[in-house]
Amino acid sequence: MSAAPEIVIRLLFVDDGSYHTEEIRVREDLLERYERLIDLLQEEPTVLKRIHIDFGRLCSATVADS
Repeated sequence: MSAAPEIVIRLLFVDDGSYHTEEIRVREDLLERYERLIDLLQEEPTVLKRIHIDFGRLCSATVADS
């Protein structure tokens, strides 16, 4: 059995004027369940179980090019 296709989401954070990126992987089919990417990151139980995102420092979240 093959794993579900995944996409890469690139998160941009700011901390005291310094910027850094992190990349996370989520199942591709999750994008279809949410109107906005931020909603997926804040509400999807499978994402919330795996990672912690500091939304106070999050500047942007984008789907990375394949």
